[in-house]
Amino acid sequence: MLGKKILNDLSAYKQGMQIEDVKKEFNLERIVKLSSNENPYGYSELVNEIFSKKDFEIYPDGYSYDLRMVMANKLAVDLDNIVFGAGSDELITCICRAFLYDGTNTVMATPTFSQYRHHALIEGANLKEIPTKNGRHQLEEMLQAIDENTKVVWLCTPDNPTGEVINNSELTQFMDKCPKDVVVVLDAAYYEYMNKEDQFDLQHILNNYHNVIVLRTFSKIYGLAGLRIGYGITSKKIAHLLNVVRGPFNTSSISQRAAIAALQDDEFVQNSKKKNAHVLKQFQQFLDTIQWEYYNSQTNFLLVKTPIDADEFSTFLLQNGFIVRSGTALGYPNTVRITIGNEKDMESLQHTILEFHNKLNNEVVE
Repeated sequence: MLGKKILNDLSAYKQGMQIEDVKKEFNLERIVKLSSNENPYGYSELVNEIFSKKDFEIYPDGYSYDLRMVMANKLAVDLDNIVFGAGSDELITCICRAFLYDGTNTVMATPTFSQYRHHALIEGANLKEIPTKNGRHQLEEMLQAIDENTKVVWLCTPDNPTGEVINNSELTQFMDKCPKDVVVVLDAAYYEYMNKEDQFDLQHILNNYHNVIVLRTFSKIYGLAGLRIGYGITSKKIAHLLNVVRGPFNTSSISQRAAIAALQDDEFVQNSKKKNAHVLKQFQQFLDTIQWEYYNSQTNFLLVKTPIDADEFSTFLLQNGFIVRSGTALGYPNTVRITIGNEKDMESLQHTILEFHNKLNNEVVE
């Protein structure tokens, strides 16, 4: 048998349809992609300046020294508290590689971000999956699932795909009760979109809990998804272990320089957050008027409950030029996850949904 046995039971990550594919299949001239939670406002203009330096023949700095200096200063942490990856996705892989193996187990919510489960299984770990309720992690049940073989617990806040958050008090209570020899991964890819009062205090977390790894990314609000760069903040001991298992040149020179530029433009981040909050609220109000339910979200996406099969509704939107993510594959049947686009595109989406809603209601009446 080739490869690990478990690989025969798993599937490779399947991305959604790409814009050109949809154009061709449905004979459309314009497509609005609302499936991958990308920033519709692009990225900081400061990033453009870094492309004048072309040193593609030279290996990148494996330590990411310049970016590390800027990041450490911004977060008020030591240089060796940070580890960089090709997006936070790679760091999830590194965490599983470093801490999970046959005979160990890992605790996570279900459904939640799929990559925790995927890479834990590849490393041979057993899963303890605790069902969410109303899209929220059940922290007490997760604590009860921890035993002497538990090595990693995954907390996704805001959660993907629901957008629900673990508030400060819930997080503190969980960390106080969690055994200190269990690594807690706090995946905060959408942290910058959160309401300020709900954002956890990074310094408090790091100073009081040396078993935590906070994951963040430049793929979302910073708009650098195509450059693949993310980071983890943790204790020096854990950071060292993750650096041992990661690739030696895992982030490119361009991505490091782009991240430095992005970190210098707080105005872009705040404007993106403000615009997202405004359009999200408008979209929620629209859904309220047609009485479609949705999960509470502090992100740039909304998980919307659909009155028909999610795949069927997603296909309808595709035919009308909108790519969204069906909740069927995400563990939430009869939902679609919709990225919050710019105001104009979201208004167009609302018109399309309203057309569908009215047609559906007329068919029911008839």
